[in-house]
Amino acid sequence: MAPEDAPEPSQQTDSLLRRLAGASVTKAGLALDQSEINRIIAEASKGSKFYENEKRKDKDLTERIEKLLKHRDEVLKGVDIPKIEAHVDQMVEKMESERDLTQSIVHVDMDAFYASVELLHNPGLKDKAFGVGRGVLTTASYEARKFGVRSGMATFVAKKLCPHLIIVSNHFHLYSEMSHRVMDIFSRYDDNMCPAGTDEAYLNITQYCEEHALTVEECVSQMRQAVFDETKLTVSAGIAPNKMLAKICSDKNKPNGQFKLDFNSQTIRNFMQDLSIRKVPGIGKVNERLLESIGIQKCGDIYTNRALISLMDKEFGLVFLLRTFLGIASNVVQPHLREERKSIGAERTFSPLGDEAKILAKLEEVAEELENDMEHEGWTGKTVTLKFKLDTYQVFTRAKSLGRWVTKKEDLFNIGKELLIPELPLKIRLIGLRVTKLKDLRAPETGIKRFFGQVKPNQDEGNVKKKQKLEHEYHTVEDEDPVNEDSMPGFHEHDEGLGFEVLEDEPHLDEDIPAAGPSKPKPRPPVSAPACSPPLNSSTDVKSSGIHDPLLLKSKEKTRAKSADPHKSNTADNRGMALEALPRTPTKGSSTFLECPICQKKLETDNQGLNAHIDFCLSRGAIWDAQAETVAGTSSSAKKGTSSKAKNKDKDKRGEHSKKEGKGSKVKDFWGGSKGPGNKGHAT
Repeated sequence: MAPEDAPEPSQQTDSLLRRLAGASVTKAGLALDQSEINRIIAEASKGSKFYENEKRKDKDLTERIEKLLKHRDEVLKGVDIPKIEAHVDQMVEKMESERDLTQSIVHVDMDAFYASVELLHNPGLKDKAFGVGRGVLTTASYEARKFGVRSGMATFVAKKLCPHLIIVSNHFHLYSEMSHRVMDIFSRYDDNMCPAGTDEAYLNITQYCEEHALTVEECVSQMRQAVFDETKLTVSAGIAPNKMLAKICSDKNKPNGQFKLDFNSQTIRNFMQDLSIRKVPGIGKVNERLLESIGIQKCGDIYTNRALISLMDKEFGLVFLLRTFLGIASNVVQPHLREERKSIGAERTFSPLGDEAKILAKLEEVAEELENDMEHEGWTGKTVTLKFKLDTYQVFTRAKSLGRWVTKKEDLFNIGKELLIPELPLKIRLIGLRVTKLKDLRAPETGIKRFFGQVKPNQDEGNVKKKQKLEHEYHTVEDEDPVNEDSMPGFHEHDEGLGFEVLEDEPHLDEDIPAAGPSKPKPRPPVSAPACSPPLNSSTDVKSSGIHDPLLLKSKEKTRAKSADPHKSNTADNRGMALEALPRTPTKGSSTFLECPICQKKLETDNQGLNAHIDFCLSRGAIWDAQAETVAGTSSSAKKGTSSKAKNKDKDKRGEHSKKEGKGSKVKDFWGGSKGPGNKGHAT
C-alpha cells in the first residue's frame, strides 16, 4: 500500500464525538444512526472536567497517529511489497491448514442482565425505558437503548437523550444470586465451562451433544429454555468453532436469540470479510482509530494491508490480525485456575473530595474491604499499589514493595496513606488499593515451592537481605500495556481497572452531585466471575535485582525521570511507567542441573542462578518494555538495528502463541478481575 493511499487520521472533532460516546456503542439494541446521539452527548458534556480530559486524550491520540503515519512512511521506503506479501501469504496458508473445526463452542450472554433482574422484582417497568444506576448507568433496558441510552453513561446525559427515562438503583445482591443460578444451569451442559463475567460464559458442548444425540442448535435452544424456565430471564447465544467467533455470533440475534455460524472455512472467511474491526474482541476504541489511520475499517482490509502490518508488526500485531482475518482463535474452554491470579484489589468512586480526612476515610473503607476479600479468598501479598483518580479524570498510581506479607487492614491503610499523603492536596473522585506478588495461603507445598526447598538457609542470605530492604516506590500513570496476543498491542492501555467491582455508582459527568460521606460496601458480582490471567510479573527494584546491563539501568533512570506528577498536566510527555522486575545476573560458582518450573528448561546452575532465571521467566514482558524504551532514546542507526531484533523477538513470541491451546483470552486487569472477550465491567 503506497503512503499516499492511506487516509489521514480522523478529524479531532469527529474522533472526540466518538470517544465521548463511550465504549458501549456496539451494544445490541442501540439506534443504528449514532450521529445525532453523539452530538447530544457532546453538548451535554461540554464544560465538564470529564469533557476536558477526553479532549486531551483525543488530542494525544491524534498526535500519536501522526507519528505513526510518519513511521509508516519510513518503513515503506524502498521495500519490496510483493515479496513481503508473499511471505505473509505463506503464514496465512499455514494458519489455514491448522484451523480446527471439530469443537462446538458456545458463548452465552444474558440479555440486559441487571435490567432484566430489576424487571423481575418490579413488573411495572415492563415495556418502559429505564436505566439501572445512580450517577452512572450499569445497564439500560432495550426500550431505553432505542434512544441511545447505554451502560457507562451519566444519568443526566441519559435523561437528555430520553427525557422520560426511569432511573432504578442497583441491587447487586440480586444480580449475584441470579448469576449463580444461571451459571449452575450452564454448567450442566459443560462442567468445564468458563464464566466471562456475571452474565456471560463460554461452553464447549461437543461432548454433551454426542452423549445426548443432539445437534448443537437443539442443545443451545434447550439450554436457553432451561434458563428461562428456572429464572424467567432470557439469554442469547452464539455457536461457532472457536471462542472469538462465538462471542461475535452471540450478538447477532439479541435479545433472546441464537446464531450458528457454519463450520466451514470459506463461510467463516466470508463472515469476517465485511465485519467491522470494532466488533472483534481484542480491538478497542484506541486501536480502532489506529487501524483506521492506515486504512483498516473491516476485517477484510487486514489482508489488503498485510504487507504494511507486517512491517509494523510491533504496533499492530501481525499474527493476531491475520488470525482475525481468517476467523481463527482458541477453541479451548476451561475455567480460570486459582494459581493464575496475580492481583486482588478494591476501589471506591465518589463525588470529588478535597478534604484530607474524608479522603482517608474512603481509603480506610477500601482497606477494610480488601482485607475481608483477601482473608475470605486466602491471599496475601508483598506489593501494595494505591490508585487515585483526580477530579480532572486523570488516573495515577503509587506502589510500594515490602519484604513481608501484607493482609491486615491496618497495614493496607497505613501503606496507602504513606503513598497518598505526599501527593496532597488534591481533589480525588476515586481511590483504590491493589495487592500483587501474591501468595496463595490455600496452596499445598508442591510445585514451584519444592525448588525453593533446595536452597540452604544461609546460601542465598545476601539476596534475602536485599529483598527485605526492598521498600521502593514506583510511579505509574494511566496506561499500562500488558503483553497479550489475544488482542492488539496496547488494547487495555486506557483501561482504568474497574473490572467487575462496580462498588459505587460514579457521577461521571455530573459535577453538581454533593460530596458523599462514608458509604457501606456493596455486594459485588458473584464469585463465578473468573480471575484474570495476566502475564506473570512482579514489582522489584532494579538495583536489588543485581542488573549489570547499562542499557537496562539507563532505561530505569529514564523511567524514573518520566514519573508523573499529579499536580501537573498529564500530557503524553508526563506519562511514566513502572519498570517491573528484571532478571538478575546469575553468580558464578558451583553448579548442577536444575529444572525451571516455569519454562521446564534444565539449567547448569546453582540455586541462586535458578532463582535469577525464574525471575527472568516471570518478567519477560517487563524486559521487552524496558528494552523498547531504551531503544527509543538511542541514535537512529542503533535504533534501526535494535528494533529489528526486538521485532524478530516479538514475532517469535507471537508465532509461538499462535500454536498454543488452552490459554483462552486472558487479559491483565488492574484489580485482578477477568476481562474476557467483550467484558467491559457492565451488564450487557
